[in-house]
Amino acid sequence: MNRSKAIKRKGEQGSILAMSALGMLSFLLVVGLGVDISHLYLAKNELQNASDAAALAGASGLNYHTTGITIATNRAVQAMNNYEFNKQGVVFPRANVRFAKNLADFDAGTDMSEASAVAPAVAPNIRFVKVTTPQSPVKISFAAMVLGSNLNLSAKAIAGMSAPLTEFAGYLPVTVVDDDDLSTIKPGNLYTFRGGSQSSVSPGNYQVLAVDGSGGADDRIGLASGVRNVVGPGGYVDTKPGVTAGAVRQGVNTRFDDYGSQLDPGTYPPDTNIQEGITYQEYLNGSSTQAPSHEGVTGRRIVLIPIVKKSEFDGGRTTVQIDHFGAFFLQNKVAGGNGGEIQAEYIGIGVVVGNGTYDPTGVPNGGPPITKPVLYR
Repeated sequence: MNRSKAIKRKGEQGSILAMSALGMLSFLLVVGLGVDISHLYLAKNELQNASDAAALAGASGLNYHTTGITIATNRAVQAMNNYEFNKQGVVFPRANVRFAKNLADFDAGTDMSEASAVAPAVAPNIRFVKVTTPQSPVKISFAAMVLGSNLNLSAKAIAGMSAPLTEFAGYLPVTVVDDDDLSTIKPGNLYTFRGGSQSSVSPGNYQVLAVDGSGGADDRIGLASGVRNVVGPGGYVDTKPGVTAGAVRQGVNTRFDDYGSQLDPGTYPPDTNIQEGITYQEYLNGSSTQAPSHEGVTGRRIVLIPIVKKSEFDGGRTTVQIDHFGAFFLQNKVAGGNGGEIQAEYIGIGVVVGNGTYDPTGVPNGGPPITKPVLYR
């Protein structure tokens, strides 16, 4: 009997070894499948991040003008080509950038190519950009028998103009003063928004606003990059007496590649076109250009400025109420001297350069819409 049991146990040893081997193989396959799936997940995220960035870059180029379609496509392609996938650059064709008037157009298949969207009758209505990455193969290491040796992945993203902003940041800490009926601000006209003592609205008031601070350094940085504090139409801001001509000139002129103020061009870059004496329309058309010596950013000469009624300055008030915000184009840099007058052209059409938020309960901003690029899906 004992001999029979021993023989039986000896026979079972082989089956246990086989079962252990099969179990170990299954375990390794499961682990390998998990590794491959994790790799696919990370790769998909990498592609999605690239498409999100490219779509946002494209949306930032829209400007209600035919040039905006070309700029949007260029920015989307450039942003995508800055990414690497599987240690290789992504070959991204312009055809993978699509445009639409409405978000639903992408679902309905009525979106447009660059060539269609750039038409003069179409471009002013384009509000959305869609980016689709090319099919990119991902190598399967452990689960090739299940998933294949390679799996192609792609990602897409849609970005576009936000709802018209009701609260703003990034505007210049100066103001344009208008008559109380707000009838004098007209598209294409040139306005002085920081005048000398003889042309100021009240003695000693040079239309400079103390939004982020009251010092000259605050003026310099605020004019170079825009203020941080958020305010909307109907909000109150402090005015700032005094000339501070040097700080004003140094801040504004960074946008024209002039850095005598020791401001860093990496932090406060110039515009890509620093040609003076041109209109906003010529700026859009690129009919007269001058490249900066430092790396530039398109749109740095397009600025947001609070518009305040003239009566707000009666009696030398130190706090004024903003009526609304307008988009202006800096035609020239600020000249030297003690005055330092700044002039800008009122754009009078919608712009996508806003930095702020949309509050459905907030006071709507008057005039053409000011928006910012946002990711929709």
